[in-house]
Amino acid sequence: MKKIKVGVAGYGTIGQRLADGVALQEDMELVGIADLAPTLSIQALRERDMVGAGGVKYDLYLVDGADPLAFAKKDIPVAGSFEDLCKKVDIMLDSAPGGVGAKNKENYYEKYGVKAVFQGGEQNSVADVFFHGYANYEKGVGADYLKLTSCNTTGLIRTVDCLDREIGIEKVAITIIRRVADPGDYHRGLTNALQMDKAPTHQAVDLMTIMPHVDATGILVHTPVTHGHIITVLATAKDGRKITKEEALEAFRKHPRIRVVSLEEGFKGNASFFKYARDLGNRRGDMYEIGLWEDSIVESGNDIMYAINIPQESVTIPETMDAIRAATKMQMTREEGTAATNQYLGIGKFKDLK
Repeated sequence: MKKIKVGVAGYGTIGQRLADGVALQEDMELVGIADLAPTLSIQALRERDMVGAGGVKYDLYLVDGADPLAFAKKDIPVAGSFEDLCKKVDIMLDSAPGGVGAKNKENYYEKYGVKAVFQGGEQNSVADVFFHGYANYEKGVGADYLKLTSCNTTGLIRTVDCLDREIGIEKVAITIIRRVADPGDYHRGLTNALQMDKAPTHQAVDLMTIMPHVDATGILVHTPVTHGHIITVLATAKDGRKITKEEALEAFRKHPRIRVVSLEEGFKGNASFFKYARDLGNRRGDMYEIGLWEDSIVESGNDIMYAINIPQESVTIPETMDAIRAATKMQMTREEGTAATNQYLGIGKFKDLK
């Protein structure tokens, strides 16, 4: 079996998880990772003898501006330059800081004919397709440049697309209770306040870009926490038909990337999911599925309302694997592409226990 050769640009919060995600795909080969400085993440990788997920060896390449001596001082092996890495891969997962990805595209990807998948922090204009594995997989098939939706938008679309395919959705109104920073971040400072964003949120606008037949609006509130976002959704069906709690719950339970939970089980909030993922032994305490509280599903007239938890550090990883599959034509349909990703990442296995 010919494996698709993949590189990862940027070994930060998302990049390390992208590298792990690729390493677990048995039909892909992680050629290497690239970064600028010997960060704590790279130092930890070195302490593990540069071995990442699945026992895969991670070769490190240096991007422009990196100081080789800084890596040598910490005895971190370097395999070459970012240009060297670009010459070896079929597709690059670009998780560099916002704006850097566009420069990488101009300076390297276009030059060497390398496909690329950009993360949510990059401008939409960098890509040919604004991509979601479930909502518009086929649009990404064969595309050279794809851009992922943000973590909130990724999880949000999973649920809206799920209901839309089963019932038909006309519009949604969302409220996002957004974590203010990732664990380990200090640049936001220590806060004791909630901060409003101007409506509508970009997540609502992005949802309409991916799913133009759904009218969406939303409000966002920043909160001084680090483990996960919570989103409430009010969904209206097409043609004024009523959505019952039972049919919504049935649809959600069938979706591999949605984990339906309850307060009675002990899932009291965002921290419950993080602790549960750690207790499962998941690497870095990650969870690929979003959580959806059964207790939160309520009927409001003909509409349905529900609440979901978004594990912001890991939720986009499955959809990024989907993007590789679509862009390189590994699978031509959403059913085949998402199923392969789910299999290799072990997504949805918990549903077999019920």
